[in-house]
Amino acid sequence: MTALLEVDQVETAYGSSQVLFGITFDIREGEVATLLGRNGMGKTTTVRSLLGLTRARGGTVRFRGERIEALSVDRIARMGLAVVPEGRQIFPNLSVQENLLAFSANRNASGEPWTLERVYHLFPRLAERSRNMGNQLSGGEQQMLAIGRALMTNPHLLILDEATEGLAPLVREEIWRCLALLRQHGQAILVIDKYVQRLIQLADRHTIIERGRVVWHGTSGQLKADPGLWDRYVGV
Repeated sequence: MTALLEVDQVETAYGSSQVLFGITFDIREGEVATLLGRNGMGKTTTVRSLLGLTRARGGTVRFRGERIEALSVDRIARMGLAVVPEGRQIFPNLSVQENLLAFSANRNASGEPWTLERVYHLFPRLAERSRNMGNQLSGGEQQMLAIGRALMTNPHLLILDEATEGLAPLVREEIWRCLALLRQHGQAILVIDKYVQRLIQLADRHTIIERGRVVWHGTSGQLKADPGLWDRYVGV
């Protein structure tokens, strides 16, 4: 399977404070992968380094065979890398429909691109609230909108940073259902989340980060067989 994203020995710092120390992993076409670890261990900084939001000071990042660590945020996005950020960051003064249409593009040249109708079919609640402003939505609805907005770009790789954080259990289940459906359709996804049991069911491979370093990498079967890893590196 072809590598879609290759992260090799990435080092990132904020000022004089180094956060990432040689992060290495890859994601293949059509694969669901995860970054696991406790809060503050470097997961979000890794995502920021992939997106060009925080420049890597060392190492390389290749996306679809092209080095991107020195490219602009806009250029990286146009190549087909989309993120559902922690905190959602939807436009509060735009309607649901306007939020979705603002990001409409077909960056992976799909013959069946994501459209308003497809997003509304995936999340019927958004169809019901299509004329509501972003700031009139519940937290769960905002998260659905953030995922729909990313899908409207038709990305090669979808990144979700804490997509189920703070959501009610029923809404969380809807997000997991959505991700499972996207996987069935061959969407490559990188997920950062704390619900290891659900991630084992969803993802192919996992990378655990501890204090800015990769401490474990393996398949869902390997992670399921060693729950001690969860307690050591992911549990509170």
